[in-house]
Amino acid sequence: MQSAQAGVDWRTVAHAIDHSQLKTGAPREAIARLCAEALQYGFAAVCVQPCHVAQAHRLLTNSAVKVACVIGFPQGTTLATVKCFEAAEVLRLGAHELDMVIDVAALKAGDRDYVANEIRGVAELAHGHGAIVKTIIETCLLTRAEKVLACEIASSAGADFVKTSTGMAAAGATVEDVILMRSVVGDKLKIKAAGGIRTAADALAMLNAGADRLGTSGSIQIVQELGAPAAAGCPSSSIVR
Repeated sequence: MQSAQAGVDWRTVAHAIDHSQLKTGAPREAIARLCAEALQYGFAAVCVQPCHVAQAHRLLTNSAVKVACVIGFPQGTTLATVKCFEAAEVLRLGAHELDMVIDVAALKAGDRDYVANEIRGVAELAHGHGAIVKTIIETCLLTRAEKVLACEIASSAGADFVKTSTGMAAAGATVEDVILMRSVVGDKLKIKAAGGIRTAADALAMLNAGADRLGTSGSIQIVQELGAPAAAGCPSSSIVR
């Protein structure tokens, strides 16, 4: 065990993880397994595509694990009205958290009002359902000044989190970006680091830099490196529904 991991309770890290399955064509069995693993390890949420929200909601009903769903994923180029419609539909199906990709082109063009309005529209819908919004800004595509602007807009438009990355672009979360984002949002927003977080060392570095939540498909490896027991195995077909 690395010294940075000494004394770290794997459960604490697990409670900060969004256990993610966002691959195109992921079968229902994979979503059932994702949910079973989240229940076993106590992950904060599962993060899935819109088509899997209803299944995840059924499998996680009456548990502490939340259902997070991506909106406008992965490019963020759908219209603001479409993002709002998508948000309304997945909220109806049982999503508790929305990870919305902003329109990066609008941000880079300096169209602050457009980006603020699309975030605000989704946030108002989410909050009306008791849900939260994580605003994905795709840091690897932004300059430092644009990262600061994106965080300022998310904060003013009612987002609950600002999130580094989709995990689908050229690069993901960095410690430097998490530190920068925290310096901008302070305590007003939470931060989710996502993209390229695959080991316990990666996870702890992001948490120590100021991240509140981690998005990763490497969740099991991370918590097992910190001492968690082996996974219980694939769920039976009886819960794949």
